[in-house]
Amino acid sequence: MDLIQVMKALADETRIRILNILKDEELCVCEIEAVLDITQSNASRHLNRLTNAKILDNYKVGNYVYYKIDKDGIKEYPFIKEIIEEHTMKYALYRKDYDRLKKYKKSGLSCDELKEGYFFKNFKE
Repeated sequence: MDLIQVMKALADETRIRILNILKDEELCVCEIEAVLDITQSNASRHLNRLTNAKILDNYKVGNYVYYKIDKDGIKEYPFIKEIIEEHTMKYALYRKDYDRLKKYKKSGLSCDELKEGYFFKNFKE
């Protein structure tokens, strides 16, 4: 893993938002899109950048791709963990994203229901 590549991957608000909601658990791409209210192409672009920098890892289950924090990447660059665990919640946007994630998780909605727009009908502000 290259330090410059890692730093460049972290130098984007959307990518920090993604890391913020992935800090406690893995999520499917469709969940990331719904919680952050971003498009599929936007999510994919940012997820690819984080994966290429070895900050995220992913795996596929059926039609769905799940992302999680790459433990090896965090070991090599522990400042990543410090950023997402200690600094993100100091800012309103990241707290709002995290609150939306918790509302989504409590809702029990599935990825299929997300694709049908149930999340936005019930949790959009």
